[in-house]
Amino acid sequence: MKKLYFTIAFFLVAAISFAQAPTGNLTIFSEDGDKFYLVLNGEMQNDIPQTNIRIEELNQPYYNAKILFEDKSLVEITKKNLEITDMDGEYKDVTYKIKRDKNNKNKLKLNFFSEIPVDRRYVAPKNIHVVHYGNPEPVRTISQTTTTTTVGNTGGVGMGVNVGGVSMNVSINEPRGVYTETTTTTIDHSNQNSGNQNLGNSRGCNNKNPMNSSDFNSALASVNKQNFDETKLKVAKQIVQANCLDVNQIKQIANTINFEETKLEFVKFAYDYCTEKKNYFRLNDIFSFSENVDELTEYVQNK
Repeated sequence: MKKLYFTIAFFLVAAISFAQAPTGNLTIFSEDGDKFYLVLNGEMQNDIPQTNIRIEELNQPYYNAKILFEDKSLVEITKKNLEITDMDGEYKDVTYKIKRDKNNKNKLKLNFFSEIPVDRRYVAPKNIHVVHYGNPEPVRTISQTTTTTTVGNTGGVGMGVNVGGVSMNVSINEPRGVYTETTTTTIDHSNQNSGNQNLGNSRGCNNKNPMNSSDFNSALASVNKQNFDETKLKVAKQIVQANCLDVNQIKQIANTINFEETKLEFVKFAYDYCTEKKNYFRLNDIFSFSENVDELTEYVQNK
């Protein structure tokens, strides 16, 4: 009986610890109101440019950040190892500020602004665009109504008057018809990237669905049958080239490969065939060495 109580208590503690896994938050704002896109670890966080954005539930202590501006004359900002934790490794609610360079108005900098403890009850003001990290943004639909008024053909009456040797001509025009036309245009931003910044869609592989479970299990078994990493890589690439995969499927194939260098080569190759590129950061935990995580992050960022 004691063993049973101990087992139940253990799983309860583990479940609570998992549910309360520490995360941090990141807020970036433009001091001069320049609208921008934020990219974290190669994944775009907002499909519509913002002046003030907050990313919540960040579960890594460092991120590589890139800021692309709606105004193409402004030079993009790249910042590696942007910190979400303090010196003791505790997750924080951090804020960074975009500020212009004094010597070059088209060059901007990303500077640390403030840091406070994470408050799970915090509700961001309405003027801040909030994104939950790893979750796609909701579909945005904008309706634009245009009203056009058209005046039809006019009829006229002319009259000549002669008074005391002075001649006057008077014309009176009266409209015969007025026509009003109202047009409503719906603009869907769900799969658009404003500004044509070439940032990539949150759904990749030409919006196709990933392999179904039956086909994938057969493909995974084919990779597992190979005895050497080199052969596994070759078979895995053949499978990926002919199909679309989600992050979990790519992860399962990568975990059949022993050497990290070969794993890295595979996940780089598979990126173009992934149906959920926004979640590619989930592959970071298949690596034991941080340099491989950094190389994958840089590869995705450059894509």
